[in-house]
Amino acid sequence: MPMTTDALPWPGPVPPPGPAPRAAAGAARSAPDRLLAVLAAFDHEHPALSLSDIGRRAGLSLTTAHRLVGALTEWGALERDAAGTYHVGLRLWELAALAPRGLALRQIALPYLEDLYEATHENVQLAVRDGDEVVYIEWLSGRSAVGVHIRVGGRWPLHATGVGLALLAHGDIESQETYCQGPLASFTPYTLTDAARLRRVLAEVRRTGVAVSSRQVTEDALSVAAPVRGPGGSVVAAVSVVVPQAGAQVPVLSPAVRVAARGISRALGWQPDEPRRGSLIPGRGARPS
Repeated sequence: MPMTTDALPWPGPVPPPGPAPRAAAGAARSAPDRLLAVLAAFDHEHPALSLSDIGRRAGLSLTTAHRLVGALTEWGALERDAAGTYHVGLRLWELAALAPRGLALRQIALPYLEDLYEATHENVQLAVRDGDEVVYIEWLSGRSAVGVHIRVGGRWPLHATGVGLALLAHGDIESQETYCQGPLASFTPYTLTDAARLRRVLAEVRRTGVAVSSRQVTEDALSVAAPVRGPGGSVVAAVSVVVPQAGAQVPVLSPAVRVAARGISRALGWQPDEPRRGSLIPGRGARPS
């Protein structure tokens, strides 16, 4: 049975956050700023750091870094191994599990993502918007699926991915226009970098209900994405399937992706006005859409 959200206080529309505040040159940094700088020193390229590395990446003196790292380690936000290297601690994972747009959303969406994978045996992705980027919170892939440059927790610009286009197209007009004005990063000769063309693509996404991103990140891949709606009808996430660009059949993929997105939306509490239709995904996914 589909999971419900009785115990999930969904926050509703999440406005794109602005850039993180930075202290002016020479200005004193507050204690919270320094603490967050320690945590921000870790990323996918730097999952393990020495104390001196943390101080350097956080812009802190070794004495200050030592004090803050000690407090975070004692609380469980960081962990120290036998070699003296620090890693992100499980306490942060416990907190992240409470985020409605993180693990909670992933848990609700996973059965529908699995159905979409069984129907296509291609890469299936779930992503949310964070400012001008998408953040992938789930990814299912098979051995023969086309290679993709993503990972859970990975980020890409909105305009360069199917999920990003689906999310951007359903954002507020002001944020869309600000984004379209650029700069728009380019990854292949096919990446959308023209503001007028991007506006037309976003209008098409709203008209059809799906976003198609072809050869934008790599020249051998195409993605088809659809928006996921929360209880109030606002778009809170996007789901996509990524297939080899050669021979991709968008008319076949689009209905399956839409069904998966609608299934997740209903599990989140969204109630569409239109009549229900039968699912196009076989097996367990053949639940009403």
